[in-house]
Amino acid sequence: MITGKYPNLRLRRSRKYAWSRKLVQESSLSYSDFILPIFLIEGKNKKESIKSMPNVFRYSVDKLNTVVGKAIKKGIPMVALFPYTSRAKKDEKGSEALNPDNLVCRGIKFIKKKFKNKIGIMCDVALDPYTSHGHDGLLQKSNILNDKTLEILAKQAVLQAKMGCDVIAPSDMMDGRIGKIRSALDKNNLKDVQILSYAVKFSSSFYGPFRDAVGSKKLLKSDKKTYQMDFRNSDESLREVSLDIKEGADMVMVKPGMPYLDIIKRVKDNFKIPVFAYQVSDEKDYSIAFVVIHKKYEKSNN
Repeated sequence: MITGKYPNLRLRRSRKYAWSRKLVQESSLSYSDFILPIFLIEGKNKKESIKSMPNVFRYSVDKLNTVVGKAIKKGIPMVALFPYTSRAKKDEKGSEALNPDNLVCRGIKFIKKKFKNKIGIMCDVALDPYTSHGHDGLLQKSNILNDKTLEILAKQAVLQAKMGCDVIAPSDMMDGRIGKIRSALDKNNLKDVQILSYAVKFSSSFYGPFRDAVGSKKLLKSDKKTYQMDFRNSDESLREVSLDIKEGADMVMVKPGMPYLDIIKRVKDNFKIPVFAYQVSDEKDYSIAFVVIHKKYEKSNN
């Protein structure tokens, strides 16, 4: 409520200098608000360009020293690892997801050995980088098997956490996966591992370049509309967030980011939980970034 009025109240006073504008900023964006995605590829001393995303690359694990080192110097708090799995290692069940020597597991161990806890590691939990059909879950004819997929996702999450992953990020959109993963982590004495849920993940055409980056685009059979959200449903997004919080999510995400700022606002207004947005590859200039936006509404909610 405004209690004063002009001329006693002059809002421009706080805008006069850079330091005063900085002092009263309600929203600020810095390196500490970003998570750096890193795409991994097999081999040694490799840096491979991605045609669909100019200036974004895939790196072999031994190249992570430079990439992660630069991220730490910039003040980026966490990296997110995504594998480009060769077709020879893909099958209908996504078996490579449970291989303790897969790209993600090797990447986790390399970063932890070199940098300890100077930077956080986030790992995607889903089967699409590993399946021959490009879906996030087990496929039976044209049907995604929700409950059977959960068993594999829980094992994948535990494996990544045991390797040293700090934040498990399920992006699969299977019903009940947060509860299943949280239970599996706790049973394996991994209670301190956080879960960042892709709680509101809309079925979107923006995902094309990312799917190309992880090698699933050309393999995808049909679409993902039976498990990713309908973009016309905003109320349903609140139901998804509510369920994931109850099941044990520490943070939630809205994906894509820019087209769904109204959803982000609704989620933040309704739930006192950190809200992230995933600015996906096709949204702007083919760049990928995770953006932490919960600061934007922090003052109004406190």
